[in-house]
Amino acid sequence: MVKPSQRPKVCTSGEVHEILKVNWDADLLELQEQFKIMLLNRANRVLGIVEISSGGIAGTIADPKLIFAIGLKAGASAIILSHNHPSCQLKPAQSDISLTIKIIQGGNLLDIAVLDHIIVTAEGYLSFSDEGLMQDFALK
Repeated sequence: MVKPSQRPKVCTSGEVHEILKVNWDADLLELQEQFKIMLLNRANRVLGIVEISSGGIAGTIADPKLIFAIGLKAGASAIILSHNHPSCQLKPAQSDISLTIKIIQGGNLLDIAVLDHIIVTAEGYLSFSDEGLMQDFALK
């Protein structure tokens, strides 16, 4: 239980990445793909980070139903998707793009904004939002 005023506020992908790095097991970053969501309130203050799935070296399954069940239960107004690429490749896979579009569409129905999808590697990150992909996906 943290007072709302003491929760971190995120406004940039860099701030999101810094918070994710602290909450990611560095020993698994290059070993096992994991999918996490960051839950945000209306003021973009972090309500929590939840691991949705943990897979193998080449992938993991993220269930949109589970993502939204957690988001609804937490009373989140927005979410940020994230997963790591053990290969250190920052280019999103087609499956990453398809999942992001599906979750954006679900979020639109539930009034939960999907603000970004961050790919984390040991050497950096890629923000779908910074790359202009989130706006493109919202139109699909």
